[in-house]
Amino acid sequence: QVQLVESGGGLVQAGGSLTLSCAASGRTFSRYAMAWFRQAPGKEREFTAAIAGSGGSTYYKDSVKGRFTISRDNAKNTVYLQMNSLKPDDTAVYYCAAGPLVVRNSHLYDYWGQGTQVTVSS
Repeated sequence: QVQLVESGGGLVQAGGSLTLSCAASGRTFSRYAMAWFRQAPGKEREFTAAIAGSGGSTYYKDSVKGRFTISRDNAKNTVYLQMNSLKPDDTAVYYCAAGPLVVRNSHLYDYWGQGTQVTVSS
């Protein structure tokens, strides 16, 4: 069982930056692929970024490439999402997820955090 707790959300102006953190419980954190998904009001949850257990491979939604960076510290059981050049369209609840594979499909992730709100004002 893995428990995930996100933090770092908040209100930021367009062009600003935020770093989200997701702390995981358990001793097998490095075995899990980790991902960030986001859900805007009235929209479906969408893939944002993912990282392999080793941290060696990363994947991004096209619209965040070059602006967001996913990373992990397996010694701290934590995954991060550094978000730069934020846009109002990035406004959403951001969720971290853990699963066996580095995929974009949310259904293949087994564990989810409670989410953290990111609001970008224009």
